[in-house]
Amino acid sequence: MAAVLMYSSGVPIVKIGRVAGQFAKPRTAGSETIDGLTLPVYRGDMVNDVHFSEEARTPDPTRILRAYRQAAMTLNLLGSFTKGGFADLAEVHKWNMEFVRSSSEGQRYESIANSIDRAIEFMRVCGANMAPLREVNFYASHEALILDYEEALTRQDSTANDSWYDCSAHMLWIGTRTIRSRESAHVEFLRGVGNPIGIKVGDKMTLDNLLWFCDRIDPDREPGRLTLVSRMGHDHVEDELPNRIDAVRDSGHPVVWMCDPMHGNTFESDAGFKTRSFDAIFEEISRYFAVHRDRGTWPGGIHLELTGDDVTECLGGSDNVEDADLHFQYNTACDPRLNARQSLDLAFRVGELLEEIHR
Repeated sequence: MAAVLMYSSGVPIVKIGRVAGQFAKPRTAGSETIDGLTLPVYRGDMVNDVHFSEEARTPDPTRILRAYRQAAMTLNLLGSFTKGGFADLAEVHKWNMEFVRSSSEGQRYESIANSIDRAIEFMRVCGANMAPLREVNFYASHEALILDYEEALTRQDSTANDSWYDCSAHMLWIGTRTIRSRESAHVEFLRGVGNPIGIKVGDKMTLDNLLWFCDRIDPDREPGRLTLVSRMGHDHVEDELPNRIDAVRDSGHPVVWMCDPMHGNTFESDAGFKTRSFDAIFEEISRYFAVHRDRGTWPGGIHLELTGDDVTECLGGSDNVEDADLHFQYNTACDPRLNARQSLDLAFRVGELLEEIHR
């Protein structure tokens, strides 16, 4: 997806995975009831189990250690991929999943891959340094929800003015449920570490609170410190986003604006599945780009939930996944994800938006 975006827009892409640490889930209610039985809600694998039984839903602190070990193994695997040759642009043809190759998106991707091959060969025969093309920087990120976990992985860096860093991930963020109060312990914790920090900005967050949180977490107005992740829902972007962009810009905070088009567009299908519509997701991204274009600000990124697997969890896309199809490969334990074909389709469409605003 990053290769598609870079090739089509000519803009460098920073790749951040919501991965290797996203084992906890913020939930609105503390319990749920099924067939008259009330149990604690599933809060993510770091806390309890998704299966609906008293034993499974009992919080288990040893799960924190299991999550840490799995995150460490995942990061080691990603490191071997990104630095060991798999991310070499010369391998661009191998990145496509088998079930994507026969799709229209896969064929379009192959066309780009062929163009990249020709460009690389031209650079090689010209004697260019090819080393930078053989590896890639890939960063890990998650919501800093379980403070026992985050605090245990926080270290003081004696080589950087004794600053403190949360080593559980490169970038951490605070979700909309966590940031509803100015007394949030999560805000207090994250303002003390030097990591890049994200704040989810929903349509219910007031301007006063938004600016207060910006001042609290980034009092020195440090470029790159703060990313504001808008999650409005496609129907509310044009009403809610412009005044927030203006207020933050007028305050002097040099933030990165990112769009989360997933969480504000979640609903229950007629068949009872928690799902999202591909069209609504892209509509929110399109309106997010339009608002930034109108205000002369830069749309700094998008935040997606996706998988390389051939799942049927989100409606629409080029496969035209329908309500009746959701049960075929609905594998998520919590939030519905775009599959690989839908993700690649979205990358092409976002690339066109990015190319237009970059002209």
